[in-house]
Amino acid sequence: MLDKTYTPSEIEPRLYEGWERAGAFAADPNSNARPFTIMIPPPNVTGNLHMGHALTFTVQDTLIRWRRMQGFDVLWQPGTDHAGIATQMVVERLLAEQGIDRRNLGRDRFIERVWQWKAESGGTITQQLRRLGASLDWPRERFTMDDGLSAAVREVFVTLYRQGLIYRDRRLVNWDPKLQTAISDLEVENLEVKGHLWHIRYPIDGEPGRSITVATTRPETMLGDTAVAVHPEDERYRDLVGRFAILPLLGRRIPIVADEYSDPEKGTGAVKITPAHDFNDFAVGQRHGLPMPSILDREARVTLAEIADVLVPVDGVADPAFVRTLDGMDRNAARKLIVAELERLELLEKAEPYTHQVPHGDRGGIPIEPMLTTQWYCNAEVLAKPAIEAVETGETVFVPKQWENTFFAWMRDIQPWCISRQLWWGHRIPAWYGPDGSVFVGHTEAEAQAEARVKYGRDQVLVQDEDVLDTWFSSGLWPFSTLGWPEKTQELARYYPSDVLVTGFDIIFFWVARMMMQGIHFMGEVPFRNVYIHGLVRDERGQKMSKSKGNSIDPLELIDRYGADALRFTICALTGPGRDVKLGTARVESYRRFVTKLWNAARFCEMNAINPDASFDPARTTLPLTRWIIDAMNHAIEEASAALEAYRFDEYAAACYRFTWDTFCDWFVEFAKPALAEADSPAAREVRGTAAFVLGTILRLLHPAMPFVTEELWDRFGYGEPCSLIRTAWPKPVVVPDAAAARDELDWVVRLISVVRSVRTEMNVPPGTPTPILLRDAAPSTMARGERWFDAIRLLARAASLQTLDGDMPKGSAQAVLDEATVVLPLAGVIDIGAERTRLARERDKAAGEMRKIAQKLENAAFVRRAPEEVVEENRERLAAAQAEITRLEAALQRIG
Repeated sequence: MLDKTYTPSEIEPRLYEGWERAGAFAADPNSNARPFTIMIPPPNVTGNLHMGHALTFTVQDTLIRWRRMQGFDVLWQPGTDHAGIATQMVVERLLAEQGIDRRNLGRDRFIERVWQWKAESGGTITQQLRRLGASLDWPRERFTMDDGLSAAVREVFVTLYRQGLIYRDRRLVNWDPKLQTAISDLEVENLEVKGHLWHIRYPIDGEPGRSITVATTRPETMLGDTAVAVHPEDERYRDLVGRFAILPLLGRRIPIVADEYSDPEKGTGAVKITPAHDFNDFAVGQRHGLPMPSILDREARVTLAEIADVLVPVDGVADPAFVRTLDGMDRNAARKLIVAELERLELLEKAEPYTHQVPHGDRGGIPIEPMLTTQWYCNAEVLAKPAIEAVETGETVFVPKQWENTFFAWMRDIQPWCISRQLWWGHRIPAWYGPDGSVFVGHTEAEAQAEARVKYGRDQVLVQDEDVLDTWFSSGLWPFSTLGWPEKTQELARYYPSDVLVTGFDIIFFWVARMMMQGIHFMGEVPFRNVYIHGLVRDERGQKMSKSKGNSIDPLELIDRYGADALRFTICALTGPGRDVKLGTARVESYRRFVTKLWNAARFCEMNAINPDASFDPARTTLPLTRWIIDAMNHAIEEASAALEAYRFDEYAAACYRFTWDTFCDWFVEFAKPALAEADSPAAREVRGTAAFVLGTILRLLHPAMPFVTEELWDRFGYGEPCSLIRTAWPKPVVVPDAAAARDELDWVVRLISVVRSVRTEMNVPPGTPTPILLRDAAPSTMARGERWFDAIRLLARAASLQTLDGDMPKGSAQAVLDEATVVLPLAGVIDIGAERTRLARERDKAAGEMRKIAQKLENAAFVRRAPEEVVEENRERLAAAQAEITRLEAALQRIG
């Protein structure tokens, strides 16, 4: 017997172990079945399961389990990313707790410690994914630093270098002064900071008393200014273009240039140009051929190394002695002294409070610096063109389609990709330097030595580049490196390209685009045919989850409380195209009740001797009830299948929910009870066979989203061998005789009962009080239906009787239209009609007042413009709810005249 209560914590680990032991997740390269492939976005090896992971892996696993049941040879490739910065920080912190600095330890011994940490603690997230129910092909698990993937990285680097697509260059990068490395845009977080906007006068050369005022939030970088820019059409400064300003503090002459980057409506319309410390200024500097001195070192301290020769004393403007005191000073301390000196020189026009966005390193936690450094770059523009064409021609399709515009916008304006990082943990760049600085790139040091021997005519000592590659460089190879490339493996031929990539919109640039660029370049075709972009997980109010807000939710805690199935089904139910997932604990709890409902329905079947019957043939059913439920089952199968084909996980969940809870549990089970009471009758046998057949179909339909409870019930009822549901065929519609007639009859009964229940609820009829049901203008066939199903109507609609109404409408009646007939409930003596009319009118007026208040707020353009997006959306939802409530109450008032 099934336990009275379903206990996920006892059942889920046992089932998952059973699936793994049975090899239920394994792909079979020798299979004749059509392959279906999804490549996991490899989580960081340092990671723990968060709600974003729960969303993306639930969606992927739902697709994987569905396709596996459809008979595909499914490969869901697992693995983790070495996560250069994150992992190095974790190990450095652990060493610091022991009083060890990695620089004292040395590179080789530090790397040994990282591998040791990875072996001991680096698999946490893979265990957590098992708790979610993710059916990954674990024996194929890869790691971006394992030998095979490292070989692929070296092959790609060497090939692109020899093709001229990888090169060294001196350009601006995001520099993290704390971590001492370049970081990608994805690792930069813009935070709102309260600061100041300083208005500084730059004297005009040769025109005493005249100056041009620039506004800046970073006066400390003015030491690196090499120009002032104004808009070419700004009449205020037209006569100054081509002339020179005197740079305060340094005294050097800098040109005033015309450039459209300067916005006449912003600040003073004049902009200081510091090419070595601002990305926009760097572009201006390139356009105008400006010098680009760096005035901050890699620890964000002032350095005079590149400007010492331009310190020029100018009375009242520049004092080289003061500037020299700044050498080696932290940028923030230097800012304070510079502002004070400008004020002393009477060059500070004003300082106003100013709140602005400041880029911070998401791991270092301090403001990053645009830094002019020599790095390795990849020519992304060349690699991007075939990727753009692949999306334009439909070789790769984005779902929802609007994300293609985001992809195109970035790819068509793509910049050189900085691929080097100043770290120790990662793929070390396979480049060696000779004594004269010549670069030799090879798969191995021996290969580089051979090239050097040709150049120098003898052996030379070569020194390998200290840097490692950007993590996105290796993860961009994931779709083919994990399958054995550069070797021509059986898996590579069979599973590349993959069918769909499931990911969030936030890494379209960083991962999706790089996989497309590198996949097409090295494999000759796109790495995936479809890209399904899901939204972010937000709290129930639509706010982004964060620890600082206190609104983040731990998916493992939800699994502990409600089970993995409840969390997974919640995610599916809330995941629609192009929208974020608003998830709260209450939603998970509500779908836990759905799991319980299914369990209780199965217990009802068990208690009524409803068991799988191999001889049951749905085409031979004779009862309207059995034909109706099988016909409804067919519709649920079609809806669920179509929804999954279209990546409409919300519609898939809704179809399963409606059929399971409403049609099967609430209606069929109740309608079946009278027949089941006659245990040995032909009707009872047909109902039992049908119930078992439909329950088995429900378990198959729900399995992709709710794998544990469905597998447990499948096993316990003996539908197949233990742990076999995962590979049981996805259901298909079956032939049902006279389906239309059965549908018409039972749907009418359901609608009649629903109408009566609704009216009784609206009129506050006591639940236990039976009331007569009168049908006015009902056709004879309608009355015959009512008589055939009166036992069910009596029980489910609390009906005292069901009769025709030929005369006048009874006083104190509530009514509703059902097809050709009017359903009349005589309520005089049961409720106070006048009081109910007053109550309904009062509730309608209250809802109307609420609706007007919300509508006025939403009609206020300033509110819509300034309020947070989640607040505006919440008000729109409240408006829709108020309008629906008014409609309901109006209908209720009309029913009682």
